[in-house]
Amino acid sequence: MNAPREAFVLCSQPGGLHRVHYYEWGDPANPRVLLCVHGVTRNGLDFRYLAEALSADYRVVSVDVAGRGLSDWLPEASLYAVPQYVADLVTVIARLGVERVDWLGTSMGGLIGMALASLPGNPIARLMLNDVGPLISAVSINRIAEYIGKEPVFPDLAAAEAHIRRVSTPFGALSDAQWRDFTLSSVRPHPQGGFVMRYDPKLAESFQALVGGNDIPLWPLYEQIHCPTLVIRGAESDLLSRETVQHMQACGPRAEAAEIAGVGHAPMFHDAAQIGVVQHFLQHTPVPV
Repeated sequence: MNAPREAFVLCSQPGGLHRVHYYEWGDPANPRVLLCVHGVTRNGLDFRYLAEALSADYRVVSVDVAGRGLSDWLPEASLYAVPQYVADLVTVIARLGVERVDWLGTSMGGLIGMALASLPGNPIARLMLNDVGPLISAVSINRIAEYIGKEPVFPDLAAAEAHIRRVSTPFGALSDAQWRDFTLSSVRPHPQGGFVMRYDPKLAESFQALVGGNDIPLWPLYEQIHCPTLVIRGAESDLLSRETVQHMQACGPRAEAAEIAGVGHAPMFHDAAQIGVVQHFLQHTPVPV
């Protein structure tokens, strides 16, 4: 695969600054920009297969959200929240030098996209929500809380890959090479040897506060979105139900919907069929004037 370009942008937080890292594929002068934003413990390289496939037609930018990948960690756990992420991504978009972007967000990345798309004068032309919607299930929160921030130091890459395969089983049928790719992008060397996950363990604190609670409704936010919207559901998802998708089709932006068989939370756009869902929406959905 072709190596992406990489850059950092300086963002602000209360009392300080931090760097947000992003990857970029395709012609940097292309005004058609697809901005990809990952899930809560993931990073920008999750979209590498999709980006390669679309790079002839799009300038694809994939961000490491603060606290993940190569981006800086934030000083306080309370800063790991959607308002901070929205501010960071607005800064990234400003750095790209474009007025509008298409947005593809997986899980947390979709929540950030919904929050931004609900604001007046926002820069999102078309919104794609990957296995997330305006109702977050307590079941999925509890599942993620079981492992986030609790991973050990892995003695070697084989141990790290075994762990990632186990907790990421809902990603579906990935090849051995793809599992190795995801492993290599998900861990970093530990100073005392071995490997640890490439995210700030403080991320776990917000999840622990939600364990055992109820589903989280965000319908008023969704009702404020007016751009063309696509919701993509993994057929075996425990985060996004078919009932929620049906409701999303009937209110707010009245999202188009697609379901991917054999996948839970969440589709990773690692094969032609999954990538085709995104391509079809981008090619056949006109951008509002």
